[in-house]
Amino acid sequence: MNPTNIVETSGVEVSANVGLRAPEFVLKTDQGTEWRLSDHIGNVVVLLFYPQNETLVCTKQLCSVRDNWNKYVETKAEIVGISPGTPEDHKNFSNSRQLPIPLLADPGREITSIYGKHWLFPINITRAVVVIDANGIIRNRDVMLRAFRPLDSQVITDIYAARGDAFHDKYEKLKMRVQKAD
Repeated sequence: MNPTNIVETSGVEVSANVGLRAPEFVLKTDQGTEWRLSDHIGNVVVLLFYPQNETLVCTKQLCSVRDNWNKYVETKAEIVGISPGTPEDHKNFSNSRQLPIPLLADPGREITSIYGKHWLFPINITRAVVVIDANGIIRNRDVMLRAFRPLDSQVITDIYAARGDAFHDKYEKLKMRVQKAD
């Protein structure tokens, strides 16, 4: 793995499984700045892993996010696209399609291979959607063949579920405090 993309792994294989803390990473955006996952903890974060810019299904997927952007904004989630390529490639793609989300460059697919790993299919023929709650816990992870794309309604539902999990956790903590006070 590229040490500039992964924050200290101590030689241990890193995986992204539902219910576990999301592995830290840093990638360059289409604007050339660094995007660090831990800087966004406190909000629900959605990672949209797609195989390549300007391909039929990937373009439809990201343009569908754009076309449904008001629904995504209502969720208050932070949404980013992640794909191989360079920040410049992503900038050109984003500008030509007027995409409202940052696109992160993962040229060696190091981060994609952690978050988008499928038990059977190689990483270059899959896409993935990962929803991380405000506490940094992976709440949903869907990996599919690249010929398919996630439905916006499902992604939005998964975002609200992740927000609900965070509210439930806060409720349980408050309930415990009240019970201790009694």
